[in-house]
Amino acid sequence: MRGGTEANTIASLPTNLLTASRDELRDWQWQRLRQLLTVVLSQNPFYARKYAGVSPDALRDWTDFERLPFTTKVELALDQQEHPPYGSNLSCPIQKYTRLHQTSGTSTGQPLRWLDTTESWDWLLRCWEWNYLLLDLRPEDRLFFPFSFGPFLGFWTAFEAAGRLGRFCLSGGGMSSTARLRLLQEHGCTVVCTTPTYALHLAEVAATGGFPLAASPVRALIVAGEPGGGIPATRQRLENAWGCRVFDHYGLTEVGPTAMEAIETPTEMVLLEAEYIVEVIEIGGNRPVPPGQDGELVVTNLGRWGSPLIRYRTGDVVRVTDQVDPRGRTWRRIVGGVRGRVDDMIHIRGNNLYPATLEAILRRFPEVAEYRIVVDQRGPLTDLRIEVEPRETATADLAATVARAIRDELLFRVEVVVVPPQSLPRFEMKARRVCVVSSSC
Repeated sequence: MRGGTEANTIASLPTNLLTASRDELRDWQWQRLRQLLTVVLSQNPFYARKYAGVSPDALRDWTDFERLPFTTKVELALDQQEHPPYGSNLSCPIQKYTRLHQTSGTSTGQPLRWLDTTESWDWLLRCWEWNYLLLDLRPEDRLFFPFSFGPFLGFWTAFEAAGRLGRFCLSGGGMSSTARLRLLQEHGCTVVCTTPTYALHLAEVAATGGFPLAASPVRALIVAGEPGGGIPATRQRLENAWGCRVFDHYGLTEVGPTAMEAIETPTEMVLLEAEYIVEVIEIGGNRPVPPGQDGELVVTNLGRWGSPLIRYRTGDVVRVTDQVDPRGRTWRRIVGGVRGRVDDMIHIRGNNLYPATLEAILRRFPEVAEYRIVVDQRGPLTDLRIEVEPRETATADLAATVARAIRDELLFRVEVVVVPPQSLPRFEMKARRVCVVSSSC
């Protein structure tokens, strides 16, 4: 439904699919996949080349679908270099596209540019309507977005979808953190959408300025862009500081809003399987892994026909459960948030770890205000140094205490050094806490 009341906007979602059997859900996905392929294989130059010789009729079952080659970020970046500025993954004439966003570029350097038609944008908003349904958005909720909207997709779709549902939406662009906190309070905002990093920074500013953040009207903190919402120590610090429930969200600029924590399943994000085909494959391989095992998330979006992605390797490491949730929902869930990125793994003296593993330890220490991971690859062996920025209450042995906790849990030693207060950077959107010594830190 478009252009009606908020009640029938939510009612337009096929909510019966939430409790459908896996066979019923797969039938729904298959019908939408066939519609997608009919358009894409005939109109999209990128996939017409990639899947040359394949027709929708040639895909008879899911085994045929799983034989289709994966799509990778490197492949997309190369396509945009060869067909500037937007690449050839476009199913419509350029005049049909009304929106442009781009990735943050933190993993591969050069950001991907992503165009959307009006119809594709409408589908992205529909995905956020599912998200709001899962977290129980209420008629009286007032949403606050404490950052400046730029080309990164961020919460653009969350903002517009909430407005379409008739909710009050407030952007805090172009303001200081202190001014944003004041704005949040003055307008009685109950839901805040941000990154875990910036939510922690706002809590830090609130504590310094005597702002009673835990007593504010905020009841829900939607965090995305980083693993923090799924890390128990980070999550606890956020909920204690804000006095509210954290809801973790997962999405990518090039894919769309893919998963949202439901009110009944804390620390587990429900995959929007009415809108996406989701696979989990072995890290560094191609074969599927069973539920409960770590693997790389692979996504096919079913409604973004103008700029689709089919069997896209996200690079994100997740663990998925297929157990029915307390509300009888059958959609699978990401357990414990995103565990890391395949290309972010740090190899240190025979040990492999993700930055999120270190964050899970560091956030247990309330004396640590901020941190940075420095990977020194200049010698024959990689060295790891962790810089921790203390709060005023920190004790003199903070570095030794943190180093001991890392050694006890991960079974190897790292150098931990204390840096001066307020010396490490703060981030409004995605944080960049990993620094390789061969680059600028």
